[in-house]
This record gives sequence, structure tokens and C-alpha cells, in this order.
Amino acid sequence: MARRSVLFSPGDRPELMRKAPGTGADVVVYDLEDAVAPGKKEEGREAVHGVLTDPSFDPDCEVCVRVSTDAASADLAAVLDDEARLDAVMLPKAESAEDVATLAAMLEERDASLPVFALCETAAGVLHAEAIASADATTAVAFGAEDLSADIGANRTEEGTEVLYAREHVVLAASAAGVDAIDTVFTDIDDTDRLAEETTFARDLGYDGKIAIHPAQVPVINEAFTPSEEQVAWARRVLDARDDHDGEGVFRVDGEMVDAPLISRAENVLDRAGVR
Repeated sequence: MARRSVLFSPGDRPELMRKAPGTGADVVVYDLEDAVAPGKKEEGREAVHGVLTDPSFDPDCEVCVRVSTDAASADLAAVLDDEARLDAVMLPKAESAEDVATLAAMLEERDASLPVFALCETAAGVLHAEAIASADATTAVAFGAEDLSADIGANRTEEGTEVLYAREHVVLAASAAGVDAIDTVFTDIDDTDRLAEETTFARDLGYDGKIAIHPAQVPVINEAFTPSEEQVAWARRVLDARDDHDGEGVFRVDGEMVDAPLISRAENVLDRAGVR
């Protein structure tokens, strides 16, 4: 299942929530955390529940709800029932494997064994990313640079060097645990060129997808995480040559020496392209 683009939609805006699956995003997240003002939480819960239980709601993407940091139980009680079309729950400010387990237990109490997207967006969350990613319920970890910067008192820069170590640490933790890694938001909605650069950089770091905060960001993100025809053709040549050489340790493709790491890279290209 591809998770190239993870689009957030405000939990108190039903008209936007209904449109979100039509943007081409692989995952839509109905947000009851930052996107909903404290005084509108109940309104947001009712709106999310209304969308998730509407018989006409049949999205062709993964559907997730981000619960509130301090009111996850109330959020789940309001939005979950047997009719709710929901695939996963996102945990903000995850700081330990126990945080994931606590949310999973809340879900089980409501007969909803849903996987968890865990957001690593505090100093403790980044430092414990390996344990968070390895928790039984975790299906993906996401990196949150903006909240992390606020937590540690860092100044955000265009280069992003102040969060680079944390960004790399989270993707390493996800890879070690065998779960998806989702990169942080890009806040300048109008600058699609820099978004493309940022997304390409995240892909090259090893991320599987990126958070989007506006529908216009979705196609840019999807394109960056989708291998080109040339990359797919190269990967096929490598894997065909591997089969032809029947177990030889090293062989040549297009003048390049190919060994196990390049074979793994070729397999990853075809997996990302969805053609294996």
C-alpha cells in the first residue's frame, strides 16, 4: 500500500473532509488536534463522525483520524462505531512505545483494532523513535519538524540543518522496524518548486511519503515519490540480469557493477512503482 502523500484535513470542516479523498492523496487524515480550536472540539468530533458514517462515503484511499493529545479517549468515543469507515488512527506527540500501546488499548476497548500512525515531533519522541516504530500497533512513523523545533527552541531555516539529525533518526528507526516513514510538512503552500525539492530530498533520505497540508501539494508529492519510467526500466534490467546470472555475487548492467545493495535498490524501485 503506497503512502506517498498524507493529506491533513480539518476535523471541523466536513465540506473539506468530503473532498479530501478526491485529491489523489494516498492517505487522508481528519485532524482533531491542531486544526480544531479547543472550543470547537465537540463540533469537530460530530463532523468527523458524520463523514465516516455517511453511507455515500466510500473513498479510494486510506482514512485516518488524528486524535487530540489530551483527549484521545473522548475523540475515539465520539467518532468510532460499527459504521465508521476508518483505517487507522494517528497519535500526536508520541514519546514512547507505551504511548502507542495506550492508544491501541483504547481502540481495543471499542472493538477497533486499528493500526497507529505515530508522530515523532518532540525531543523525547525523536530520541525514542526506535521503540515507537517497533511498537506492535505502529504501522508508520511521521516526523514533525515544526513541533520539534518549538520543543527544543530551534530556529527553523530554509536549509533545515537544525532538524536534519532528527529527520534522519526517525527514518532510520522506521526502516529498522519495517514500518513506513512519513516526512514533515512543507508550510509554504505556494512554493511548489521548493516543495518538490524538499520531497525529493526526503525520498533520497529513505522516506516513503510526506505530509501535505493543502490539496495542491498532493500531486507534487506523489510525483516525487513515484519512480520514473527510466528508473523502472533500470530496475527491471537489474533484476532480469540477476535471474540470468543465477546467484552470481557480482555482475554488470549498463556498464555498472551490480551487487546485493543495488539489487535491493532495484526491488525498492519496483515496489514504489507498484509493479512487482
